[in-house]
Amino acid sequence: MKLTKKKYLIGFTVAVVLLAGVRLCFPQVAEARGGKTENRDMSVINSSSESEEITHIAPRTYSLSEKHRIYSVPSFKACFPDTQMVQLQAAMKWGVKRVKDREDAEKRKNELVYVGANPYYHIDPLYSSIPYLVPRAAVLLQDIGTAFFDSLYVKGVPLHRLIVTSVLRSEADVKKLRRHNGNATENSCHLYGTTFDICYNRYETVENPDGPARRAVRNDSLKYVLSEVLRDMREQGRCYIKYEVKQGCFHMTVR
Repeated sequence: MKLTKKKYLIGFTVAVVLLAGVRLCFPQVAEARGGKTENRDMSVINSSSESEEITHIAPRTYSLSEKHRIYSVPSFKACFPDTQMVQLQAAMKWGVKRVKDREDAEKRKNELVYVGANPYYHIDPLYSSIPYLVPRAAVLLQDIGTAFFDSLYVKGVPLHRLIVTSVLRSEADVKKLRRHNGNATENSCHLYGTTFDICYNRYETVENPDGPARRAVRNDSLKYVLSEVLRDMREQGRCYIKYEVKQGCFHMTVR
């Protein structure tokens, strides 16, 4: 039998009417199927929502986990034992020719990088050094500052900037410094632009001057975090570090 357009339309209409009658007489059939679809869709939505929630809250709750507690290092002296002689060898290898005075330093800026302004660390007022380092040491200082920020963040500690107390010294600076600091050596690593000191008992709080004050953090806690960062840098073979008790700083030279 040939299927004409008219017969097709009549058959289609009858099928639609029958299905509509079944839906009206047995609504639970449609609800059961629809309910499963809805539940499946909601399951996907819930799964997606949970995934997004974990992604968003992870940075805030990460610092509260056991993995990111502040442990410090077992012993400052044992973990940072690198002597003047060890650091001097590295300074002479990676550094510039000894700087005679400030005027000589100004002429050597093509060999040195200015480190006097940085968002991750603060340079103390310098009376016996100038804020210049060889590029290799400048990168090391930058990486220490950023790693310190990262570590404070994951541990849930308010951000603080490191304080650098000594950088490049001229021969004239060393001579002047030796008059009142017996710890300063005549052949200082600082003469080569490879060495800097980071204070471990003072830090600069990062906060909005027009906003609320940040909660206080003990310097010891910040020192522990810093020691973890420096230990990692030293173990990666990037620097030599000496824990200076009298000077209150970590004295380090790039490798």
